[in-house]
Formats: sequence, structure tokens, C-alpha cells
Amino acid sequence: MTFKRIVSGLVIAGVVGGGAFLWLTQPQRLPADVWTAVNAPDLANGERMYHAGGCASCHAAPGAPDDQKNVLAGGLALKSDFGTFHAPNISPDETAGIGQWTLAEFGDAMKQGTGRDGEHLYPSFPYASYAHMTVQDIADLYGYLKTLPASANVAPGHDLPFPFNVRLVLGGWKWLYLDDGPRVELASADDSVKRGQYLVEGPGHCGECHTPRDILGGLKTDQWLAGGPNPEGEGRVPDITPREGGFGSWSAGDIASYLETGFTPDFDSVGGSMVAVQKNMAALSKEDRDAIAAYLKAIPAR
Repeated sequence: MTFKRIVSGLVIAGVVGGGAFLWLTQPQRLPADVWTAVNAPDLANGERMYHAGGCASCHAAPGAPDDQKNVLAGGLALKSDFGTFHAPNISPDETAGIGQWTLAEFGDAMKQGTGRDGEHLYPSFPYASYAHMTVQDIADLYGYLKTLPASANVAPGHDLPFPFNVRLVLGGWKWLYLDDGPRVELASADDSVKRGQYLVEGPGHCGECHTPRDILGGLKTDQWLAGGPNPEGEGRVPDITPREGGFGSWSAGDIASYLETGFTPDFDSVGGSMVAVQKNMAALSKEDRDAIAAYLKAIPAR
């Protein structure tokens, strides 16, 4: 009888504990007044956030020519150790895209990883970085996306094996990794470095590729921007910290020039998936590229 009571107690404790954990990690939304308090969208700044975030790199149709890059029809396959994710249509189409989404729904996806229907979104959509963005910048981006061409393309769903196809587990992932605090603490930083930190850690989501991940797919922030295995499966993504003998030999001017032109200090050219990133960076202002360079020179070497 005592053994049965112990087992029963453990089962009850497990059920109660599991229920409490699911309650604590359920999809979250920001208060509605967060989004009603924003200013009318600044479309020029929205376009800046669009390029900083590289939206077209993932959400344009695979192989789309340059004149179709702003048609965010979705469909790109993103292969990972957890399965294959497909980028959704985020054009203003009212059926296939986000044409009927409200700003609050869009904002909760960006900052909370919560979908329109209240579901957890997979972090293949880098909301762990977008969570660092200001509410106004997200509102401006939303306004700009509404001006782009609509597409009726229905993107494929994700192709994930069990248990990764169970969205409930994402609440635990968020509990571990969704944090809008700074990725690195800088002892002192001028306005340019602070702007660079915002662009790199937030909309630019540079750490999503340039930072190694743990077994659960979370960023190892103690190795921020120190490089890691290529998520596409071949080679490595480089360390872009100011490490001696590596990226540290580049000056801030070298970095800013590379982001603008695609040429390295030794006249090599950008390659691989960085080609699309560099094109997006080239569309930013000189001040933003300089700020990104200043931040990359200010972070700890790894």
C-alpha cells in the first residue's frame, strides 16, 4: 500500500508539475496598448528595417530574380538538424500572406514568437533576435511590408519529425532562450557602438548564423559571434569577433567597406549565403554600416 501511495504521489506531482510548466510557458502576447501607442508608420525607416532584417533573403521565392525580390511569396526550404522549415508568405495577400494580420499580431510574432492563432512559432523565424527591436521599428516595418506586392502563393508547411513537430515543446525553448537583454555587456560605448549593437543583435540577427548553438538549438551567448557550423550543412560560418589573427585584423573601415561593396581588404569577394546579407547591408545608410563596424570592433574577442 505504501509503495502504491508513493507511485500515486509521484504521478500526481508529475501531472501537476507538467501542467504548471505548460501554463507558465504558454504562448504570450504583449498588452494591446503597446501597439495602439505607436506613431504612424515611418515608411522610410520601415524600409531600413526591412533591409537590416534581410526579409527578402528568406521570404522571397527561391531563385527569384532581383526585380521580384520584394514579392515575399515564401517557400524557401531551411534545412536543419531538427527537420526542414519553409519560410512562409509574408506578402500583403489577404489569404496566403499577412494581409489580414493586425499590427499587434505581427508584433507578437516578432517579439514573442506567437502566431496569429496563438501558437508558438518555430525559432527558424529569428524572433529571439527580433525581440530586441523597438516597438516603433516593428510598427514601421509592418507599415512598409503592407506597401509591397501581394502574392497568392501558399508556402509548404514545415517537415519535422517527432517530437519537433509538437509546438508545445517550444514553450520550454522560449523559457530557456527568449531574452531581450543585450547579448554582450559593453563597459562603455558611444552612440555609434550602441546603434551597431541594436542593428546586429536585433533586426540584423547576425548571431543566428555567426554564433554556435547548443544541442537544443539555443545560441551559446558566451561565444557570441565566434562562428560555428554552417546551418546549411557545409563548412563553417566565420568568427567575426575581433580575434587576433582573424577578423580582428580588419579595421572598422574595412568592415564598413565590405558591407557596402562585398570586397574584403585583400580584394576577395563575398560568397555563399553572405551574398544576400551584404546586398541588404549595402542598402543601409553609411552611418548604419559604420555603426555595425564599430560594434564588431568593440565586442570581446573569442
